[in-house]
Order: sequence, then C-alpha cells, then structure tokens
Amino acid sequence: MDIRFENAGVDYGKRTALFPLSLTLQERRIGIIGLNGSGKTTFARLINGLVKPTSGRVVVDGLDTVGDAAKVLGKVGYIFQSPQNQIILPVVRDDIAFGLKARGYDKAQIETAVEGILDRFGVSHLGARRAHELSGGELQMAALCSVLVTGPDILILDEPTNQLDLKNRALVQKTMATLPENVIIISHDLPLLEDFDRVLLFDQGRLVADAPAEEAIARYREIAG
Repeated sequence: MDIRFENAGVDYGKRTALFPLSLTLQERRIGIIGLNGSGKTTFARLINGLVKPTSGRVVVDGLDTVGDAAKVLGKVGYIFQSPQNQIILPVVRDDIAFGLKARGYDKAQIETAVEGILDRFGVSHLGARRAHELSGGELQMAALCSVLVTGPDILILDEPTNQLDLKNRALVQKTMATLPENVIIISHDLPLLEDFDRVLLFDQGRLVADAPAEEAIARYREIAG
C-alpha cells in the first residue's frame, strides 16, 4: 500500500473541512480518530475518491483519485458507518454477487466467488438471509463480504463497531484482526485501535497527531477532555 497526500485539502465554499496536508501511508493497519466534525471522514473518503480534493491531490499506488477514479474504486473498498445503507439487494447472496455482475463475471465465476467469500468468513448461513433480518454484527459481515469479494487491496471501515453489542463487537474485532488486506479504520472505539501500526488524530480539520496508537490515543483523550 502506498497512499500519498500531496498538499491535499477540502473546502466546501467558505468552510474548510480538511486543511491541506502532505503525508504517505504505507502501514498495513491504520486508525483514524477525532471528534465529530474533525475532518477524519473527509480524509478517509479522499483515499477512494468519494471526496475530491479542492487543493492538491491524492495518489493511491500510483493512481490519481481524480484522474484514475474508476481504477481507484476497484483498489479501495469502503464500508460505511451504516452498512444497511450499502446493502442494496434484499438477499445477502444476491447483494454480494451484484458487484461481480457489474464487472462482467459469468454465472459460474460469480457462484464460486460468492461461496468462497461467505466460507472465508464462516458466514455461509447468511447467504440466503434477507438484510432486514440481520443483526448489527451480521450486517457488518454481509457488507464486508460484498466489498471484499471484488478483491480490493485496501479496505476502509467507518465506525465498524458502532452500536454493536459486546458479542457482535467481538466478532467484528476478531475479523478485522485477521484480514490480510490493508485496513484503515475510522473509529471512536479506541480499544479497537490499540495495537494498530499507526493512528492519525484530526481536530478541527487539521492533522494534529500522527503517531503509534498509544501516543495518538493519549493525545485524543486530552483534546476530548
């Protein structure tokens, strides 16, 4: 993974959501923390092109997130804070297959890939279930399968343990720890990030700490008061 921010920033009219910053991300597991409205989600969405920089640029493995937008979307998967909003088809198996159909896979390839991804995470029993029947943890797993089945190199998760009970939080945390993909997690769940390689802390649109997890989390606690 090689993500480069080159004096990249985001303005919405007269409001600055993210002040220009330059840095390189190459660690396998990176956490992003900060108070609500601090700029952390804007920063993360710059990586896969959901947000376009209004100054500078962002380059992911040599691909410009604006000029090479389609290729970047194929390389960087994103799971939103409310996974039920990104599961677009009623049945889990059909939703997982959707992205493969859009990429031109034939029926046999799709069936093999869908079964493979469900089996990989031990959730084959969810394949025939309807999304509205799933628990919070099951929804996260279904969304994870739908994104990872297309083979992204980098996975961004926005608050993956938000509103989960202890059992489902443990399930998601265990899954995150075993992913071979490069993982970037936005989270208020600080224990989830304690063993991460690097943690970025944002405050009022600025990157105020870029450090090992323990140091960045301690600084966040100071800001949060």
